[in-house]
Formats: sequence, structure tokens, C-alpha cells
Amino acid sequence: STWRKCDFETDTCKALHKLNLQSGWIRRSGRSGMGPPYSDHNGNHSAYFLSLFPETQSSSATLRTSVLLPTDEGVCQITFHYWISQMSGTLTAGIQKHSEDTITNIWQDSGDLQNQWRVKTITINSTEKYEV
Repeated sequence: STWRKCDFETDTCKALHKLNLQSGWIRRSGRSGMGPPYSDHNGNHSAYFLSLFPETQSSSATLRTSVLLPTDEGVCQITFHYWISQMSGTLTAGIQKHSEDTITNIWQDSGDLQNQWRVKTITINSTEKYEV
């Protein structure tokens, strides 16, 4: 019944740990001159999104949400837009419950159709605090 929107227009979103914007993640717009994508998922060239810096040599990069609290129903949905390019590897979403030390993968896409925006809604069932 309550939801928060994160669009990166003013910052890196309260849902994300600022310290976890690591391993080459940058906030940029399509006008940055860094190559595709040249707009956000709505076709807005001046809108901001997160992107991996092109020269990133790391084999992986992580974004982690702040601690999310369970709802009364124990169900949460997270919807996000993502860009698949010719250089993409695999994008994976996982959940780490606070009672566990491991991250459980709950979704992934390796991008068979490239150079386009996609949208994904993930449903999370948890009765305890967690991070995605």
C-alpha cells in the first residue's frame, strides 16, 4: 500500500547505500557523451540513471539497497528498468535476509536482445528485514 520511487534525478536514491555505489557505478544522463543508452527508458535524454563506467575492469559490480522492512502481508515488489548492451554480462538480483549470511539469487538476465531498455518486477516474500 505504500511505495517509494527512485529515479536518480536528484541523487542516488535513499533506497541505495551511498557507500555501495562502488566498482565503477556512476550517475549519468544520456547527454553525458559516454555512449548508449542516450536516454532513459522513457526516451528522455536529460534524465539520470546509474551506469557502469565504461573503463571498469572489475568482473562484477554491486548495488545494495538500504535495509527494507517487511510489510504486514510479508510481500514487497520492486520494479526496475535496466539496459542491456552488447558488452553486458549477467545482471543478477539477490536478497539477503538479516538472519542469514548468504545472498540468495532471485532473478537474472544475460541479455539475448541487446541495446534496449527492459523492465522487471520482482516479488519478495519476507517476514524479516532484508536487503536486495
